[in-house]
Amino acid sequence: MNYHYPIDPNWTTEETIAVVEFLALIEQAYNGSVSRQALLDRYRKFKEIVPSKSEEKTIGNAFEKASGYSLYRTIQKARNEEKNKISIK
Repeated sequence: MNYHYPIDPNWTTEETIAVVEFLALIEQAYNGSVSRQALLDRYRKFKEIVPSKSEEKTIGNAFEKASGYSLYRTIQKARNEEKNKISIK
């Protein structure tokens, strides 16, 4: 990992940890597989911290630009798949 997560300095420590854990699951989906339910649960927590669609898109775009991993594509796949594990290849 040679990039930084897009973190808002106004988030609490707990919120920052929750966002980092969510983004780490996005990475795992690209580098292997991840539990679909765990990803969707973390996404719900992420949405409590980042309720605005535009802010979510900004964070997702910054993360994708830095890492190459798409938050949007991963969540779409998790929502549309029935499997317990998902991976992005």
